[in-house]
Amino acid sequence: MPPDESATLSARPQITAELMARTGLSEAKLADLVHRFYDKVRADALLGPIFDARISDWGPHLERMVAFWSSVALMTGRYHGAPMPAHVGLPVEWHHFERWLALFRETAMETCPPEGAAYVVDRAERIARSLHMAVEEAKPRTVPSFV
Repeated sequence: MPPDESATLSARPQITAELMARTGLSEAKLADLVHRFYDKVRADALLGPIFDARISDWGPHLERMVAFWSSVALMTGRYHGAPMPAHVGLPVEWHHFERWLALFRETAMETCPPEGAAYVVDRAERIARSLHMAVEEAKPRTVPSFV
């Protein structure tokens, strides 16, 4: 059952309330966004196999992702994790992030009010760029031999 919008738990209640009022986002909208988005990801020919190889129990992953987006979009402080280490070893290139973003944009437009969709998409784009840079930096480099 989606969370009651009036019962949003936040470490920063005033900031969260202001963000909710400005963007039209809520815990329930974010939960819907996350669940619909990952339904699309799991069915996607490019992204699905990457996720399927790493996630066997989707319930906890979806709960973590809802907490993550609650923290990112509403500043609730609900997410306590480290996304970078979880992503740096993935076999992904920029085109994977582009597909991830396309599905995210599509889902945000379907599930969020326009202001909220623009807000979460902006954050998703920043996250994708940061994760991509971390993935690229973690790849082994070879030093050319000058013999």
